[in-house]
Amino acid sequence: MTKIALETAGSVWKVLVNVGDFVNVGTTMFVLEVMKMEVSYEAPREGTVTAIHIKEGDIVEEEQIAVEIEDGES
Repeated sequence: MTKIALETAGSVWKVLVNVGDFVNVGTTMFVLEVMKMEVSYEAPREGTVTAIHIKEGDIVEEEQIAVEIEDGES
């Protein structure tokens, strides 16, 4: 299981994946707005999205877990 933690605080602008989606390395999963800039978070490995702990419009904190991916093939 891979947990994607936030590197900075901000607000969630877009969530681009759903639970059950298979993602490849580099798939953009969500976008934060940080100080008027967009910061994209990409999948670090391939796997299936098993949990999403954020939603569009949320104010989030550094090190908060945003998405969980179960490693493996589709």
